[in-house]
Amino acid sequence: MTTEDLTAASKAVVLAYMNTLTTGDFAALRGFFAPDVTWRLAGDLPLSRTWTGPDEILDEFIPSMLSRLVPESMEFEFEGLIGDGDQVLAEWNTRGLARSGGRYDQHCLAVFTVRDGRITAVREYFDTLHAKNVVFV
Repeated sequence: MTTEDLTAASKAVVLAYMNTLTTGDFAALRGFFAPDVTWRLAGDLPLSRTWTGPDEILDEFIPSMLSRLVPESMEFEFEGLIGDGDQVLAEWNTRGLARSGGRYDQHCLAVFTVRDGRITAVREYFDTLHAKNVVFV
C-alpha cells in the first residue's frame, strides 16, 4: 500500500468515526477501536489520563464527560482532517451548556493512529482551563 493509499484509508476511518460519534451510537463506535486502543487526554482534569480499551473509553471516559453537559444543548462542528500515513489529525468544536450553568465552547484537536482499519491510539488536546472552569466546577 502506498503512503497516499494508507493516508486515504486512515482518514476514511477517522471521518467515519467522527460521523458516528455525532449519532451517539456507542455500539457502533466500538467497531472503530482496536481491542488495546488507548485514548490519552492531556492536562490536569479529573478525566486526564490514558484510557485503555473500548470499554474504558466508551463506558467510562466519554460518559463521564457527557454527564457534565446538558445533552439537548450539545452541538458538534467538524472542521476537518489532516493525514499522513496511519496518523490523522482531526479538528472539531464542541458547544453546549454545562450542568453547572456555564456555556461550554471548546475547540478540540486529536491525533488518531489507525492500523488495519481500526483506531489504535488517540491523543486529545483542548483548552483544559476552559473545561475546568465551566465543566468541572
